[in-house]
Amino acid sequence: MPVLYRTYRPAKWSEVMGQDHIVEALKDAIANERISHAYLFSGSRGTGKTTVARIMAHELKTADEDINEIDAASNRGIDDIRALREHVSVLPFSSTYKVYIIDEVHMLSKDAWNALLKTLEEPPKHVIFILATTELEKVPETIISRCQTFAFRKPPRDIIGKQVIKVAKEEGYTLDAGAADLIALLGDGSFRDALGMLEKVIAAAPAGKSSDKKISRDIVESITGAPRAELVNRFIEAFISKNADAALAVLGEAEKIGISINTFVTLVLEKCRFILLVQHSPASKTVVKERISPDDWAFIEAQAAKKLLTPAMLIALLEAADGVGRARIEALPLELAVVGVCA
Repeated sequence: MPVLYRTYRPAKWSEVMGQDHIVEALKDAIANERISHAYLFSGSRGTGKTTVARIMAHELKTADEDINEIDAASNRGIDDIRALREHVSVLPFSSTYKVYIIDEVHMLSKDAWNALLKTLEEPPKHVIFILATTELEKVPETIISRCQTFAFRKPPRDIIGKQVIKVAKEEGYTLDAGAADLIALLGDGSFRDALGMLEKVIAAAPAGKSSDKKISRDIVESITGAPRAELVNRFIEAFISKNADAALAVLGEAEKIGISINTFVTLVLEKCRFILLVQHSPASKTVVKERISPDDWAFIEAQAAKKLLTPAMLIALLEAADGVGRARIEALPLELAVVGVCA
């Protein structure tokens, strides 16, 4: 099976998703021949920094032999940058520009930064640097000030979900809305991670359940170890009914089977958000219904009809979600929220 994120990596501007503000700015710069000698792309993993750098290089009519990709995590010393400085002085083989894409640039050593700075201050006219980093705070200000900077945003989950559905279709599979949404959630704002998760699901999908090439949320849950919808629903129902005993029992069950409490509370929050929206805004029904599976919609509609969920309950869950990642005992903030609301 091919590596999906490589197979479906965008190769032109129109295929880049979730970074319209950057794509339009770069397209305009190229069209108007306002090319900078150095760019700095920052943002979390899997948001398209290296992909956009490659597309930009090709849009500048740069041949592959004049595009140089460097992993700063492996080439971080001053000797590596000195070799780079010697290399940039050589004219391109067959293009107007030589493009250097330096990934994970924040990994460079202090001496390497100083050596690179000299090149950025007086670069040859035929050279363009595109630096990419997931940790902008580690890049020296002297470097940042000499680059055009672009911040890549984490794409919304619905955009990642649409991409997951599209790639699955190309591979001959059909995902239901709940399955695609869960894979997008587990991808945590990264196209690469989401497609990696899809690859895992396709490879491990039980033959008996997926022989028709249809993948449901249940299959995704069983393969990825994500919280089962039934478990999340039981917790929500107990929580909004102020049944502390039942809610805490669900949390204990989730801990026992090794479910990530962080993922669990995220799913709880989202469903509670949808319940609150449907409860107070009939106009929200159509939007919510489109994003989730029929089973999830039935549950949300039923809970909204009870009108038990209050904004204060959702605030308690939000505060618990903030504390989960910092707590020594992951479930404790959520347990405190249950006791506080249900007391």
